Amino acid sequence: MNSLLKINVDNIKETENLGYKLGKLLAGGEIICMTGDLGAGKTTMTQSIAKGLEVEDYVTSPTFTIINEYEGRCPLYHFDVYRINDVDEMYDLGYEEYFYSDGVSIIEWADIIKEILPGERLNIEINKKDNIENREIIINGNGKKYINIINLLSEEI
Repeated sequence: MNSLLKINVDNIKETENLGYKLGKLLAGGEIICMTGDLGAGKTTMTQSIAKGLEVEDYVTSPTFTIINEYEGRCPLYHFDVYRINDVDEMYDLGYEEYFYSDGVSIIEWADIIKEILPGERLNIEINKKDNIENREIIINGNGKKYINIINLLSEEI
C-alpha cells in the first residue's frame, strides 16, 4: 500500500512552506527518508519540518556527528548518513531506539542504509531542475499511516 505526490517548487520559500506543512501533520513515530543530490535541499526541508514540529533550536546537518536531537511537539532525530561507510555503524549508534520511538526520525541520504529501513515510511526525493532554485519533490508513502499523511498534505498545498 503506497501513495505518491509530485510537487514542483520554484523557490526556497515554497520548499520551506511544504516542509512546514508536513511537519504540522506529524504526530511522532514517523520515519522520513530523504534522498537527492548534494545541495538539492534535504537540510532545508528538514529545517522546515522541524519548524512545523515547533522545534525552536536552529537545525543543522549532522554530517560529522551523524545524528542531532531536537525537542519540539515531539522529539526530532535528524540523521545524516552521508559519511556512513558500513551499515553496521548504524547498529553502533542504536538507530532502532530512534526509529521505533515516539519521535520523528529524518534520515538524509537514506538510500545509503536502505537495507535497515522499515518498510513503512515516508520517502522524500528532491531533484534539482533547470533553474538554481527549481526542484521536483517526490513524496512516496509506504503504509496506511504515511498514505494518510500524503493525502492530508495534498489537501494543504
